[in-house]
Amino acid sequence: MSCSKIFSGDLPELTYDVIKYFQKDISTLYSCILVNRLWCRLAIPLLWENPFLIPIPNKSHKIINIIEIYLNNLNDEFKMKLYEYKIINNSLPSKNMLLFDYLKFLKYLNTHKFIFFVETWISIAINNLKPENILYDTENFKRLVHMSLFKIFIENEVNLNTLEIEISGSYCDTYLDNNLELILQNQNFIQNVINMKLYINNYEENTIINNHISQIIHSHQNLKKIFLINLSSDYLISLYQTLLLSKDYNCSNTLNTIVLYQIKFELVNNLDKIFEQLNVLESIHIIYCSFLNSNFIQQINNLTKPFKLKSLILNEVPQFESLQQLLLKSGDYLENFGGCKMNYYNHDISRLLKYNNINFLYFVGHESSSSTYQKIRIIENINQSLNYLSINIYSPINSSIILKNLGQILPSKLDYISLELTIEERDFGVFLENSQYSLINMLLILQFGNDDILHNIKDYYIMKKKRVKCLAIKDDKKELFDLKDEVRELELHDIKVRRHSDLNIKIYDFIKEY
Repeated sequence: MSCSKIFSGDLPELTYDVIKYFQKDISTLYSCILVNRLWCRLAIPLLWENPFLIPIPNKSHKIINIIEIYLNNLNDEFKMKLYEYKIINNSLPSKNMLLFDYLKFLKYLNTHKFIFFVETWISIAINNLKPENILYDTENFKRLVHMSLFKIFIENEVNLNTLEIEISGSYCDTYLDNNLELILQNQNFIQNVINMKLYINNYEENTIINNHISQIIHSHQNLKKIFLINLSSDYLISLYQTLLLSKDYNCSNTLNTIVLYQIKFELVNNLDKIFEQLNVLESIHIIYCSFLNSNFIQQINNLTKPFKLKSLILNEVPQFESLQQLLLKSGDYLENFGGCKMNYYNHDISRLLKYNNINFLYFVGHESSSSTYQKIRIIENINQSLNYLSINIYSPINSSIILKNLGQILPSKLDYISLELTIEERDFGVFLENSQYSLINMLLILQFGNDDILHNIKDYYIMKKKRVKCLAIKDDKKELFDLKDEVRELELHDIKVRRHSDLNIKIYDFIKEY
């Protein structure tokens, strides 16, 4: 009865809660639009809170729709300029013809994703031009579109909740610089932003952009997150150390998340001073950084505050004593752990991790059999807290070890398992048989090797016992998602089939969600 009322619209508050549950599941939200008018009215605002979140591959038609809906809000002056380029014509529907005021729904804006969407739309638009309308002055056209769209957000006074300033290399520096300049000229645009985040990838030292970022942070005084990636120059390291240490930016009372990605700690000083003065810091993430040596550990040991290390993903093996001190110092704050080249032949790190609170475990690389067995012990020791597991091993011998020993040590419930292994049919059957008592929300298999393992899905528990809710399997020749008969049969057993690329969690994106 309650279910029918939800679908009929008799319980709008409850219906909204149900739809909001799918906020990050774009395809499901699009399906909600088709249920009825109420569901459409509730789903549309959620889709348009962060429209630039849509994955790019195979979604060009949605990019076109999003950009052109926003272009409907152009004032007449800018419309006339775009008409001159023969790309925007009078057939564009007027603002009055739109069913919703889409601009008022916008809550999240990432500068890099916005620029990338606009660049994609421009590329499609230029490619679709008729030969007689070929565009020669592309740079001015691009600049006009970028500026026009960003001005639409400002002039219509969108109510942003989150602003993410992201710099990735020197890609489209000019457009980013123009957008930052517009923000500085119209500071009311960010007056209601409660989450300001900064993502800095290694890029050419652009003094103008750096100054604009510093001015925005200084004026807003509410930077919540900083994500520093591959800063290899002394200048950039010094710049952002100054930003974090200076009282002028108020980071000590606002910054709650720091992500350090591919940072060389030999270039970083004053880590202890930075962490010590951040009063509301909730999480620190160290991903693929180098020089986690005794000097780095000494700075961490100097802290009088708890070291709230949430993520530690390694790409080189620190000395065992350094790793031991780091794990002990972080205690149960540590939730995400793993990496490659983790060979500790004479030490058992599984006992150390037992005292942490590992939620996501990530292993990748070519390693020895003894190292593979060590990973099995780690999984067994932390399975009470484990919820996400990703294993990427190419060696046939070590892949076999994983498949034969993993199923029986899995926790009773997991949200996500990704296995990228060289898989033999017999070993895969052992894994399925041994893991039949674990409920897995998402199971991803990327197979190296020639054995056909798809029929195992039907023969074992995945179909019969419905212990998997969502499934993705791919090898170098085919993907389960493309096999329509198999997909139809699995869906009859309430098992969703997705593309591997749609479900695969990348460390970079996973950490960005914090």
